[in-house]
Amino acid sequence: MARTRVLVVDDSVVVRRLVTEVLSRDPRIDVVGVAANGRIALAKIEQLAPDLVTMDVEMPELDGIGAVRAMRAAGHRQPVIMFSTLTERGAEATLDALQAGATDYVTKPGSTASMAAALAEVAAQLVPRILALAPPRGGEEVRAPVRPLRAVTAPAVPVTRPAPVPVLRPAAPHHRVRLVAVGASTGGPEALSRLVGALPVLPVPVVVVQHMPPVFTRQLAQRLDRLGPVRVHEAEQGQVLEPGHAYVAPGDRHLVVRYAAGELVAHLDDGPPVNYCRPAVDVLLRSAVDAVRGELLAVVLTGMGADGRAGAESVVHAGGTVVVQDEPTSVVWGMPGAVATAGWAHAVLPLGEIADAVTSTVTQARRAPVGRIS
Repeated sequence: MARTRVLVVDDSVVVRRLVTEVLSRDPRIDVVGVAANGRIALAKIEQLAPDLVTMDVEMPELDGIGAVRAMRAAGHRQPVIMFSTLTERGAEATLDALQAGATDYVTKPGSTASMAAALAEVAAQLVPRILALAPPRGGEEVRAPVRPLRAVTAPAVPVTRPAPVPVLRPAAPHHRVRLVAVGASTGGPEALSRLVGALPVLPVPVVVVQHMPPVFTRQLAQRLDRLGPVRVHEAEQGQVLEPGHAYVAPGDRHLVVRYAAGELVAHLDDGPPVNYCRPAVDVLLRSAVDAVRGELLAVVLTGMGADGRAGAESVVHAGGTVVVQDEPTSVVWGMPGAVATAGWAHAVLPLGEIADAVTSTVTQARRAPVGRIS
């Protein structure tokens, strides 16, 4: 049986043993080596050629961010999953690592967790990501549906080769757009950076769900705010959604859009996770349809799982437009692929073309059809 070869990098002996034990329990994963810092990891990547690397953030000699940069500079393209702490400092460092070329991240168990709880939490977060980002060689189907950490990130979906073929909808008829709603998960921070950084000041608000824990979403919003003319905020309860601004759902809260007294208003909801996620893209899209009906443009970017598929269906039935990121430019073509293969996408576009598609759809009185697959 083919297995995914993983290198575990962490300066803590306890953490290395914990991660190795968790991964070794899965017959689809083979831990081929461990390293205590980034410098040792770089040598072992050359020696062992793993399929994927788990990487601690803070380490002596060469930390995780530096190691990721060195990997990418040397041409190593293996997925890297950062192992982070759920703190302001951990969030900032993790986002730095993602910007440097890391693929995804998981957060470490809390210090009060028992060993059994820690093992279960690491398994629930790490195994599905490994199998989605680096499926066992040979193309067999991988199934690992699990509960995500604190219900804020998406679970893995079955990864099957070859991938289903998208079913593109005809171009949506011309309609007014009063709101742009964006959803993303794995690979989303970098995708959102490119999208938001390329957007002009739009005459409508933009609302965003990125599967992330609470501290991380605040840091993400602050970073996105520095990239271009669009002002970006972490959404607050009762906040009026203004044109030219973007609002990121806070971690562990659903972002619901409501129409009240002639204005679009953000409502933060503590309801149960949807698709194992809170915030959930489906919750955002369905509430946006309730608020503006078909005067909506939905964008689904890279991510594991199928969050956004049901919401995209609601957008289509209401008369709105749905654009998704294509497979070649997605880190994981789970969420956008689920929408496209279900037949709810009007356009499947490379990441670099989505900002222009959003701008033209929102601002042009009459727009050319965007329905195509690239």
